[in-house]
Amino acid sequence: MLPNQIYAVSIILIFLAITFLQSGYDKIADWKGNVEWLKGHFSQTFIRNQVPASLALILITEVISGVLCVVGALQIFFTEGHRSEFGLYGGVMSCVTLLFLLFGQRIAKDYDGARTIVIYFIPAVLAVYWL
Repeated sequence: MLPNQIYAVSIILIFLAITFLQSGYDKIADWKGNVEWLKGHFSQTFIRNQVPASLALILITEVISGVLCVVGALQIFFTEGHRSEFGLYGGVMSCVTLLFLLFGQRIAKDYDGARTIVIYFIPAVLAVYWL
């Protein structure tokens, strides 16, 4: 990896780690509030009865994504950019998580929310590409 790529990928992995770990923490800290809000958000969709299970799936994928991104960023640092399998796994898992979130927003017909997810998806795809 070129020096500029090392910095860019490290920054993206840290960005994704913060995004997903904070989001996962929020889901754990206010599980009940999140479930209630999402039940309303998905009340007119086919997943209206699976909101807690869907939220649990998203929580799991977010935490896995965040942890893999942290380990990947550390791996880049300690190997001086020579390798980062964990960074690649974190980038891929971040993309999968964001695709789940995008799918949910599209189901709920929350097009502004779906558009916002694309902002996060772009750096995640860049991380996968560079790694």
